[in-house]
Amino acid sequence: MIDLIFPDGSVRQYPPGSSGRDVASAISKSLEKRTLLVRLDGKLYDFDRPLPHGGKVEFVDRTDPQALDTIRHDTAHVLAEAVQELFPGTQVTIGPNVEDGFYYDFARNEPFSTDDFGSIEKRMREIVDRDEKIIREEVDRDAAIADFQAMGEGYKAQIIEGIPAGETVTIYRQGKWKDLCRGPHLPSTKHVGKAFKLTKLAGAYWRGDQNNAQLQRIYGTAWATEEDLAAYLKRVEEAEKRDHRKVGRAMDLFHLQEEGKGMIFWHPKGWTLYRTLEAYMRRRTEEGGYNEVKTPQILDRSLWERSGHWAKFGHAMFTCETDEGETLAVKPMNCPGHIQIFNVGQKSYRDLPLRMAEFGSCHRYEPSGGLHGILRVRAFTQDDGHIFCREDQIEDETTRFVKLLHSIYADLGVELHSVKLALRPELRLGTDEQWDIAESKLERAAKAAGVEVEHLPGEGAFYGPKLEFHLKDAIGRTWQCGTLQLDYETPGRLGAEYVAEDGSKQEPVMLHRAILGTFERFLGILIENYGGAFPLWLAPVQVAVATITSDADDYAEKARAAFKAAGLRVETDLRNEKVGYKIREHSLAKVPVIAVVGRNEAEEGKVAIRRLGSQDQTIVTLEEAVKLLSAEGTPPDLK
Repeated sequence: MIDLIFPDGSVRQYPPGSSGRDVASAISKSLEKRTLLVRLDGKLYDFDRPLPHGGKVEFVDRTDPQALDTIRHDTAHVLAEAVQELFPGTQVTIGPNVEDGFYYDFARNEPFSTDDFGSIEKRMREIVDRDEKIIREEVDRDAAIADFQAMGEGYKAQIIEGIPAGETVTIYRQGKWKDLCRGPHLPSTKHVGKAFKLTKLAGAYWRGDQNNAQLQRIYGTAWATEEDLAAYLKRVEEAEKRDHRKVGRAMDLFHLQEEGKGMIFWHPKGWTLYRTLEAYMRRRTEEGGYNEVKTPQILDRSLWERSGHWAKFGHAMFTCETDEGETLAVKPMNCPGHIQIFNVGQKSYRDLPLRMAEFGSCHRYEPSGGLHGILRVRAFTQDDGHIFCREDQIEDETTRFVKLLHSIYADLGVELHSVKLALRPELRLGTDEQWDIAESKLERAAKAAGVEVEHLPGEGAFYGPKLEFHLKDAIGRTWQCGTLQLDYETPGRLGAEYVAEDGSKQEPVMLHRAILGTFERFLGILIENYGGAFPLWLAPVQVAVATITSDADDYAEKARAAFKAAGLRVETDLRNEKVGYKIREHSLAKVPVIAVVGRNEAEEGKVAIRRLGSQDQTIVTLEEAVKLLSAEGTPPDLK
């Protein structure tokens, strides 16, 4: 007999070989009916698979987050079955889950089209209606290779060939179709449901190698309920409207081009937005007790080797060779340069903490396929900072940083969603004992700062653990931007030391910190968060003065001068166009305030204020408008 421990703590015995279904049906038919999978000691198993041993057992229904992962994986199998029924001769390769959905890679001579999605989805729904039972089979490795080769599934045969001899090979059948898979899977195709949709096509190389054959990848999304699918599609629609590349074009902020992959061409309005954010961050950084510095853009390879970055990041550095035999690298990060400044002159324990900041321009090679607008680039500027401190100052500096981050996020209109503690990666500097100390100290510091953290095993920096600050935007997406990293390793590798109170030489602790992360990525997030409709203080153009008739041109210029003298960013629109057309154009460009002037306004010294997104207008004197908008347009830290 095997002992199963239930969520309420009770223990019951069942015959060896009992499946999750056997156990559930013995308890109640309703439990059996709603269960899709069984979780044994935290691991998922097929509902009809014999339980291999006793342990803690849980029944997984459609509401369980892990059930959604399986629903998506099963939907990928249903997609593959549908494609092979509709397009005979197509080979299947791999079909994993991804965020919010799944994909499957196919080998087919003829190209798929998104026009095929309708017929594929229809066949997928038919397969769901067939209620094909999904059956797990363990098969001999060599027999499985021969079987798939005989079926014309060469890619599957290659995958099996890569499985070590003696390892269990599992096949899942649904109806007449089968696939190599570890599982687990749902009991039958009906449990997949119909809350799925195919979303896009892409190319992919077999096993990610551009030297291999190119495959066709079909992406899809799948959810537990139709309501969840509808909500997701609505979020996607909203995200597409807010796409920073689309909004950036409409607002004439920036562009990207092939001759500068991953490099941004900022247009005047975009650069105004950038400089406004930079000026705000410079003020907040100075208020936070940081001294701003500037370090070289290119440094000798030897420095990167001593810091440990060459071994970790050398493949991602842009380098050049000089006639004198030097190997120089464009900096991918700023920390080694800051340590060089720290090393000039003797430092005492009284000098610590020493807070150093730089809006450091960095470059890293990112494969072109991974570039994405201004969110993932090759050239970027970090709001970088490094705090050199003693061990006893770690908690205070962490609290100080968290307070500053909260304040800045509030000013910028973004919400802190969660904080995660990224722990030691596989490739790292230092000993396990040093990592034990660093991780525990950073976790205690986070707790002292009032922060609850979620652990992320293996995601730390190569020199130390880090706190990741994830924010949430207006449509519920999360982004990791801020970071605080605890580094015991790099200062010593580059010779940093201070004179302790007892006269001994000690290595400082180094806290790497950023709040925005990079200006480029954060601006992309802000563009999408606001959909381009920035608060007045951030907007590239804050006021557009638009005339109704040419009689008001001189008065419009007077109004522009008054707004500009008050520190507002303003432009005039004196074109010989109808005022309704002008208002529409400025609204599409997300100008927050349009000041309309005609003959009457000119005679009375007034303006008609119209806000972005509103059909209403307020008529006030020019003096009142200047006073109102200059107050509203003042950055939050200067109010």
